Amino acid sequence: MRFACSTPRHSASGREPGRTRRGALTLGLAVALSVGAVFGGHVAPARAAFDPAAFDVWVDNEAMGPIKTRVLRAADGNTDRVVYALDGMRAREDLNGWEIETNVAEQMAAANINVVMPVGGQSSFYADWNAPSSWLGEAPANVGLPNSGSGATEAFLSGPGKSYRYEWETFLTRDLRNALYDRFGFRTDRNGVFGLSMGGSAALTLAAYHPDQFSYAGSFSGYLNISGPGMREAIRTAMVDAGGYNVDSMAPPWGPNWLRMDPFVFAPMLVGHGTRVWVAAGSAVPGAVDLGAPNAADLVVRGTPLEALALANTRAFQVRMMSIGAQNAVYDFPAVGVHDWFNWADEAARMLPDMSNNIG
Repeated sequence: MRFACSTPRHSASGREPGRTRRGALTLGLAVALSVGAVFGGHVAPARAAFDPAAFDVWVDNEAMGPIKTRVLRAADGNTDRVVYALDGMRAREDLNGWEIETNVAEQMAAANINVVMPVGGQSSFYADWNAPSSWLGEAPANVGLPNSGSGATEAFLSGPGKSYRYEWETFLTRDLRNALYDRFGFRTDRNGVFGLSMGGSAALTLAAYHPDQFSYAGSFSGYLNISGPGMREAIRTAMVDAGGYNVDSMAPPWGPNWLRMDPFVFAPMLVGHGTRVWVAAGSAVPGAVDLGAPNAADLVVRGTPLEALALANTRAFQVRMMSIGAQNAVYDFPAVGVHDWFNWADEAARMLPDMSNNIG
């Protein structure tokens, strides 16, 4: 089901509709995030991997050093239509997940959109962190422990964002933005940005605080109410599992930097800027492609509870937007889809026409 947000709705008491359910919804997602951490987060078999048509662009950032970005040019060669594709919490250092797992970039390039795929940023939320990730004030170091794959030992190993401070928001909105203009003439305003999971909430954050750059933002299965009950500790668990990161290094508890990252909090900014927003979550019902995959059991066991509660969280954000009279949002809740790349690739295809009409 897909529809645009229309008239605002208020309860008789004047409270936002669904306010009494907000705690239950966010607490439920917190449980799901913890489940995802235990089972390893979103999963899906690789279906695309390295695209020889894309190329590497290296851009320096003062805090992070040189960062790689993969760029796939629009089929018609234009420089006006640009979209940034953001990865999930397990973002790798070699390729962006959208390139590894899907052919979404190729679809967008064929639709005459330049696709910008930042590489790296595991567990970063694409934010400017308060400090390098550390525990008890000590920076992690490679002390020869084996990597268990569960995050139990990764907290004590070296890795991105541990010997230096993550500065992803600044990189995406200043360093990379300017470099793409200087080197290729890419337009620096009316860009689009979309992402999954961690990248979904980050896409909304970037659009809210940088309306001069982004006119469009898409969130697939995003964390859209991170200040809700239990959410911070759930995210803490997920970040430990996804690379051994400390959420307290990202933003102090309940401080202004944490609230700044919460789409539920900054929703009025998206409305005020008139940013076109596409927000989606699957139904948590496995589709035929999920059930037919070689790792179908993993997809169902891991992806179903995560998506069920991501759906509840996304619905809460929808109610928040409607309560403030948002006319700038489109919501998509497909009949099937769990927390995996099959769902997100299909969602990107559904979003593409709307995004194409609202960038450049």
